[in-house]
Amino acid sequence: MQITDIAPSVIKPAVKIPDLPDSDFSFYRPLGRTDLTVSCLGLGGGGGISSQDTLYAFDQGINYFFYSSDLHHHIYSSMADALRQLCGRKSSVRENVVLATVTYMKNPEVALAALLDQFVELKIDYIDVLFWGWIGANDGQSFKNCLQLSPDLRGANSVYQRTIERFFGISERLKKMGAVRYIGASFHDMNLAQQWSNSPLLDVVMVRHNLAHRSAQNQVFNRLDIRDHNRPGVVTFKSTGSHSGALWDAPAGLPEGCWQPSVPDLYRYSLSQNCVDVCLTGLRCREEIDAAISGVQKGKLTPEEIDYLNLYGDLHRHRLSVSDISPERLIYPD
Repeated sequence: MQITDIAPSVIKPAVKIPDLPDSDFSFYRPLGRTDLTVSCLGLGGGGGISSQDTLYAFDQGINYFFYSSDLHHHIYSSMADALRQLCGRKSSVRENVVLATVTYMKNPEVALAALLDQFVELKIDYIDVLFWGWIGANDGQSFKNCLQLSPDLRGANSVYQRTIERFFGISERLKKMGAVRYIGASFHDMNLAQQWSNSPLLDVVMVRHNLAHRSAQNQVFNRLDIRDHNRPGVVTFKSTGSHSGALWDAPAGLPEGCWQPSVPDLYRYSLSQNCVDVCLTGLRCREEIDAAISGVQKGKLTPEEIDYLNLYGDLHRHRLSVSDISPERLIYPD
């Protein structure tokens, strides 16, 4: 699908980054069954990126932004001014931005308070995707209770839209979009992610995924059909780090001269998986933004590269030793 083919009501990026010729690896992708078109690289504030560099990322073509107003808010707040410029009520580019926000308070009774905090801080008309955050193994029932709010939270003429209108006044954008357009969840438990990934109450699934932690591939990604326009959107996070350390650092025992993936390679690894729409990044500055965009423009990793990176990840987690790997499966860059 080409960006120019999308109907005017669909959010479009302001900058079109050309896709590679004869490539099925698109920089811009439909976010599952939503009507949002997103850059495959998303930008979160976890790296403490400045507002100036957040605006730079938008100018370079990144249009998916992720913001937390409660947990780790002090880190994310450095990008708040930029989001107010891009998404605030007076913004001229709001329709070109996909704003995803998260609350880590997994309690339906505090949903309104969390939403009000975000509207007050960012001075916005609406949120594109509101995530329930950090859904772990012990959160099954509380998450189920939260999801029951979906019909009241999302879309035009919802209960929460009318409440937001009473606090902030009615605007054309709020009236058209609703206070929250879509509902997402950030899962730290793959069993729950698998269980809820096809729920009509949930539009976007966000899961941890990297070459050392690959359970999302079997439990979520590979259970979805890329041809199914009604599948949920899929966002990955934690692409570059593991409890075994930074994944761009070579694991112990890796033979000298073997391919040591860069941070953009680690993003490409997640984006090469089935049905992954966005890889959320914690980029810290414009140099990292440029490197990430240049990296993903190289396209999908080959099956041989993915096989090698799987081995690399297993070495990082001490699941394998180099002696277990046949030499022909190792990659030595030219």
